[in-house]
Amino acid sequence: MSNSEYYTDKVCIVTGGNSGIGYALCEELLERGAIVYMAGRNPEKVASAAEQLSKYENRIHTVIVDVTVQEQVEKAIKDTAAEAGRLDFLFNNAGVGGTLPFEDATLDDWKTIIDTNLWSVIYGVNTAVPIMAKQGYGHIINTSSVAGIIPFPFQALYSLTKFGVTGLTECLKYEYAEKGIYFSTICPSDVATPIFKKSIDGKTHDEAKIPEDAYPADKAAVDILNRVSEQKGIIIVPEEPGTGGWKNYVLGNPEAEKLLLQMAHERRESYEKKGSYF
Repeated sequence: MSNSEYYTDKVCIVTGGNSGIGYALCEELLERGAIVYMAGRNPEKVASAAEQLSKYENRIHTVIVDVTVQEQVEKAIKDTAAEAGRLDFLFNNAGVGGTLPFEDATLDDWKTIIDTNLWSVIYGVNTAVPIMAKQGYGHIINTSSVAGIIPFPFQALYSLTKFGVTGLTECLKYEYAEKGIYFSTICPSDVATPIFKKSIDGKTHDEAKIPEDAYPADKAAVDILNRVSEQKGIIIVPEEPGTGGWKNYVLGNPEAEKLLLQMAHERRESYEKKGSYF
């Protein structure tokens, strides 16, 4: 089966679908012939994003859902499956960033990021698995991060949630391998999205800049969907240099240790001088 055939006429839900990687995934899925339910919290933003994809006519749909609320996630997924007659793909993509010193993090910060990045995925998987198990097929794709496989300093909150997403998804990949349900984990490195400008509390920091070498979101979506169609487990985007960094860390390469310690020093210095990482 080709990369495109894997998605033709398939029903897909994409949370956080109105911006960043989520929007790019929606557009690329539609390009490959899928039926897409773009899910997001803000009705105006979701409607605006969907309008940009209006050329795909009856294959683009919208769903308004706050992924931190279990009842809303359950309703969105169940209603979509009932309306479409099935659920082929669930992309648990919604998330928030978080780079700050551990000592500055409040318990409210912890709750916000865990609710958004981890509980939302648990809610989605918990609802989708029974539907897919009854069908006898399905594919769940959860967005983690390279910070979910490498412990970057000053990202303890973020990495907690993303390591959780990676671990959950990898475990279920093996657990449901004989049930016709596939699981993939997206681990983006620097991809050009608004996440760089937003803090845990949702505020936008105009002084923050997307890295100049950040990978374009549309290219990331192409890479991701190609690997998902291969039913790959961990999908690092871009594939290099992220793969090398991950392997170096896992294998205990002294150079990886040196780089992480240097990053910790530079980020600490930036916070102490400017009061922020930006």
